[in-house]
Amino acid sequence: MPATPTRIVITDCDHDSIAIEQAVADAAGVELVLAQCRTEEDVIAAAAGADAIVVQYAPITDRVLAALPQLKAIGRYGVGVDTLDVEAATARGVAVCNVPDYGTEDVSDHAIALAVSLARGITRLDRGMRRGEHSLLPVQPLHRMSTRVFGVVGLGLIGAATARKAKGLGYTVIGSDPLAEIGTTTADGVAVVGFEEVISRADVVSLHVPLNSHTHHLINAGVLAQMKRGAVLVNTCRGGVVDTAAVADALASGQLYGAGLDVFEEEPLALTSPLIGCENAVLTPHAAWYSEESYAELKRRTIENVLEVCAGRMPRNVMNAGVLV
Repeated sequence: MPATPTRIVITDCDHDSIAIEQAVADAAGVELVLAQCRTEEDVIAAAAGADAIVVQYAPITDRVLAALPQLKAIGRYGVGVDTLDVEAATARGVAVCNVPDYGTEDVSDHAIALAVSLARGITRLDRGMRRGEHSLLPVQPLHRMSTRVFGVVGLGLIGAATARKAKGLGYTVIGSDPLAEIGTTTADGVAVVGFEEVISRADVVSLHVPLNSHTHHLINAGVLAQMKRGAVLVNTCRGGVVDTAAVADALASGQLYGAGLDVFEEEPLALTSPLIGCENAVLTPHAAWYSEESYAELKRRTIENVLEVCAGRMPRNVMNAGVLV
């Protein structure tokens, strides 16, 4: 009997098309199925018999994995894996693949764009002009970037790229990272300090950390109170890293001069969110990752990773490589 062809299920995807993934699958002679799963039950039903799954937001829990004993690989569209039970997958011998560097330039560009638009008061001035207002009072005081300190929390690929670009604009840049030794300097010349020093010294704080039990609500009311009054907060990593209500309060009180937020605790951001009424917030819809180049690279590499596992080869990116040894 001929061998059953490899079957890959995309559990959920909000992209306009899966043409890139389909072309890669067709070239490899692999069956590709698109579902739109929201719950554990949806995933179990859609992925029954699949050799691998590709996931965007659908929950991949130990219960799901137990119901799919034939599964060899999980591919995640993106960097973060907070919707996946990596420990359970590892225990069951399932490879977990992400694409950690597809959007490094794009997300760091977006973080810088948010920071600069706030530092120069661009959005507030624009909104004022559309109302027929031409005063500088709503954005005062503004300061030259070369007189300001830019703090990066998390000096991984995206954080390091953001720090490098902030230096290029003239900022004095400091950063913190649990894997970097305090008192050292990075390859790009960024001084490594403790988290508390970043929070207390920086005029701009840009967040670049994963979401986990240690970073959930890392930025809360207590931390915001330790920041310089009139500082700017930028978040392009994960919404749960900040306490939404606390940030809204800090914006309303003036403790924060502004906040540039691309990610939120609940997405899409509801029109009832307290952030919506904050004139000193710049809000974008989880768009930092996007460019035509990053979009194509993400889709191609996500499907390629799981295809490599199914073929018995080591993929370019795998978080638990020990299951493949």
